[in-house]
Amino acid sequence: METFAEVVRSRIGDTHEGMRFEGQSWTWNEIVHESAVRAALLRDFVQPGAGRTQRHVGVLLQNIPDYVFWLLGAALNGDVIVGLNPTRRGAELRHDIVHADCDMVLTEPLYLETVALEDLAVASDRVVDVESAEYTALLGRFSDAAPPEGLPDPRAIFLLLFSSGSTGAPKAVICTNGRLGRLTEKMGERISLHRDSVTYMMLPLFHGHAIMMNLATAMQEGATVVMVRKFSASAFAPDVRRHNVTFFNYVGRALSYILAVPRDPEEADNQLEVAFGSEASPAEVDEFRERFGCEVREGYGASEGAIRIVPTAESPRNALGLPASGMSAQVRDEEDNECPPARFDGAGVLLNAEEATGEIVVIGRGKTFEGYYNNPEAMADRLKFGGEDFWTGDLAYRDEDGYFYFAGRSSDWLRVDGENFGAAPVERILARYPRFGGAHILGVPDPKTGDQVMCVVTMSDGARFDPADFAAFTDAQPDMGTKWRPTFVRVVDAVPMTGSGKINKAPLRATAWEADDVWYAPSRSSAFARMDASDRAGLRDQFVAGGRENAMPAESRKLLTKAAE
Repeated sequence: METFAEVVRSRIGDTHEGMRFEGQSWTWNEIVHESAVRAALLRDFVQPGAGRTQRHVGVLLQNIPDYVFWLLGAALNGDVIVGLNPTRRGAELRHDIVHADCDMVLTEPLYLETVALEDLAVASDRVVDVESAEYTALLGRFSDAAPPEGLPDPRAIFLLLFSSGSTGAPKAVICTNGRLGRLTEKMGERISLHRDSVTYMMLPLFHGHAIMMNLATAMQEGATVVMVRKFSASAFAPDVRRHNVTFFNYVGRALSYILAVPRDPEEADNQLEVAFGSEASPAEVDEFRERFGCEVREGYGASEGAIRIVPTAESPRNALGLPASGMSAQVRDEEDNECPPARFDGAGVLLNAEEATGEIVVIGRGKTFEGYYNNPEAMADRLKFGGEDFWTGDLAYRDEDGYFYFAGRSSDWLRVDGENFGAAPVERILARYPRFGGAHILGVPDPKTGDQVMCVVTMSDGARFDPADFAAFTDAQPDMGTKWRPTFVRVVDAVPMTGSGKINKAPLRATAWEADDVWYAPSRSSAFARMDASDRAGLRDQFVAGGRENAMPAESRKLLTKAAE
């Protein structure tokens, strides 16, 4: 199909169950009708901003039916949905709304009670509470509405999907009505959806994965979507069994959280067929398959739509896989030179991390990139050296057979003692440590030059951090690079997350070792000892002595300034 609007229209008259939510159910035909009502309301309620032909609708909602109805209604109209991340507040939320030129904001009491009205950045009469009597009355005026005539231009923007923001200010990725329509037509086969599938939509709808890999594809197939307000690891297995779920999609740490819930003897008695996602470790994939008896398919992709890397039957255990059919990619350095293949010793140690690691670049796909909304600087970062190729911003290395291995985001690039390496290979090694529930590597500044390795960890149920046991574990790992051993280990109850379920390392870098429960091994042969106030003050003094005050973490600079006052 040329547009996603055609996918929506294809379900007119379909009496198959389309969506379940908290005891309610809608057929696909009813869903399209509710969407047509919202489309008509939107055409009457607000006009596009100056110089635009499309209305931009900011949506600040949990996963509730109204979110789905507005998404599909905007698709029918050829208008724009702006998914707003509810984890952002104050000036950050206001920035997103203004940046995306929102003409109105849909929200609910949950957020109206915690967000200042001025931070919604539109006139108060353009803030719509979907639980209010006024909203119900507005819908009533259009209860007989039919889908609008005609189809939107395939090139018209449909979605503005803000990136997770874990490495800086989020960017609004453009997805046109045409791109989603074409993608949706292909996705059913890739994730094995069919008419009798029951999908579990636990990812937030402001995230492209929830729309593209679940809602839109289910609509294409006429399958049934079970939607929950937000992800709950403890509710996952009961929900899967209660609703006879056959498919779900995930990103980030979702499988890890599900697996951390104690086993239920009945959890394997389910109808799950396929789980599709990214960023789970091989060990997590293996355990999930064993516990739930379904296929788990991992893949690498970009919300910008330029690249897919998929595993094959021959893929090495830790590899992402190979570019999908018809795609070609390389690993390049900052000067646009292709990096040499990775070399490993007999124990699997990466011998040439610095020269082999670079950015994933998709050959000849610059023209397929639909862009970032109102952000030419970010677009230029993706279209370097003439714009023919697409630079993903993700680090990787390739082996001699061409298999890609993820090495982290561009901000996950560490330089320790003159050697460059990515965070992901170190995280894969530390994931083996049985006492850790999760381990996340970040670079923190060294008092003299470059970086030091910091590991932020959560502990498995009932486990405590044992510095001697951890040191023995790291020293025993044959594939642990000589510069990879953490200098700092910070133990936390939970790591900060972005709204899309990915680890948010920015606040961890800002605090670094100025937190409680941080363990420190100043050299690679040192034992780990718990840091106290004098240790932290001593580190700040080292930065001052080396003239590197400005390189200190934000919290250290703040404490240094306070001490000088």
